[in-house]
Amino acid sequence: MHIDLLRSGSKPLPQQISDTLAQRITSGLLQPGFRLPSVRGLAATLKVSQVTVSKAYADLEKKGHLICSQGKGCFVAEHERSGAGSGADWRDGYEDYLPRAQLWRNFGYSEVKYPFHLAAIHEELLPLGPISTTMAALVTGQPELMASYGNFQGDSELREIMRRHLQPRGIHLATSDLMITSGTQQGIDLVARTFVGPGDTVYLEAPSYTGAIDVFAGRGAEMIFVPMDHEGMRVDVLTRLCDARPPKLIYTNPTFQNPSGVTMSMARRQRLLELARSYRCLIVEDDPFSDLYFRTPPPPPIKSMDEDGHVVYMKSFSKVIAPGFRIACVAAEGNILSRLIAAKSASDLGSPLLTQGAVLPFIARKYEGYARTLRSALRRRMEKAAGLLKQYAPPGVTWVLPEGGLNLWLQLPSASGIAQLHELAEQEGISFLPGDVCYAGDLPSRHIRLCYSQMTEAGMEQGLRLFLILLDKHLRSLNQ
Repeated sequence: MHIDLLRSGSKPLPQQISDTLAQRITSGLLQPGFRLPSVRGLAATLKVSQVTVSKAYADLEKKGHLICSQGKGCFVAEHERSGAGSGADWRDGYEDYLPRAQLWRNFGYSEVKYPFHLAAIHEELLPLGPISTTMAALVTGQPELMASYGNFQGDSELREIMRRHLQPRGIHLATSDLMITSGTQQGIDLVARTFVGPGDTVYLEAPSYTGAIDVFAGRGAEMIFVPMDHEGMRVDVLTRLCDARPPKLIYTNPTFQNPSGVTMSMARRQRLLELARSYRCLIVEDDPFSDLYFRTPPPPPIKSMDEDGHVVYMKSFSKVIAPGFRIACVAAEGNILSRLIAAKSASDLGSPLLTQGAVLPFIARKYEGYARTLRSALRRRMEKAAGLLKQYAPPGVTWVLPEGGLNLWLQLPSASGIAQLHELAEQEGISFLPGDVCYAGDLPSRHIRLCYSQMTEAGMEQGLRLFLILLDKHLRSLNQ
């Protein structure tokens, strides 16, 4: 079993082993009933003492992840969330290099009636009609697109449209400074594979986007989570942390942050950029939601102030217009971008020409008007969700209404019982995102994320009412 250990890191080795195994278990990579390597065997594999492994296994058993029996070994506890199948199989012991897979697990509730777990927009709000019409015309009128590889950097006409789109947002770059990716998830992965290696320090907001955590964990990075307040990431705390551990990279989702909904203030954005300049590191600015504001536009992107190429800016369009098309734009300069293009060429030989061509005329001519309509629809859903929270939320449950985006971030009175609540909700056809998956390690969280835009308006209202009634009943049972 492969586990990347940072022997010069700040976290003790037993805790590193425990955290990695806990993430493998909770994200379903290790199935219930799976037998872990013996203490002696894992110690030999990892080149650590048997005491180190014993401490890690004891910690996992204490937290309920393992069941250990003298003479039989340690097994993944049966109550952990699982996928299909368990038991002895040669494939179970086949070594992999995945430390966690929470993003994959988060998409695994397709059968539920009320999917509050997924940060997405319901299909009735998306411009699927005009985009599919363009797609059909391309397939019949330009079938040669299906026989051609695209430019690794992306279609030049689409990049020009992206350049024009970014200009009013304060980002003034050349078309040659942009790259099309298969969603921002690919962009994050390309940055990590290009610039982050085992032991490199990556700073993230606490909490942070699950997909980014998965990527950086896969690179063996030492992730350090920086607390947030109503203005976003605490840059004062980050500065003190950087004095002890200089950053290789800072990842931020500063506008209507996923999962918390918080927007970073302009002053914090400026200070964060100054910090990156002083440490000569990169900022990855992930921006899927800035066009989804409800009242006033958010502060301009950090990239709009970047004069030295410290910010790799990522703008998702698939999230807002057609998730299945996986279209995003990455903005960077100089040999930062050229190295990312090289990484993309090795990854997929370039994004498909058909999907790029299908979204191009919509983004060029209809996007701004569509975004205004979408903002109104999302604000209406959010306000209805807020009304239901005010009416049905149990005592001790708190939240801050977002100024944009797709999610509500609820704080419960305690972290205990959230796993049980998750199971009870699933039995009623309701899903939500537990807050603990938005951190690395086995950290308990008192939060849950609910997306109010993934269902029809009526479905969202019905499902949220049912969930809040269930939550009230569950919290009362914990206090009895």
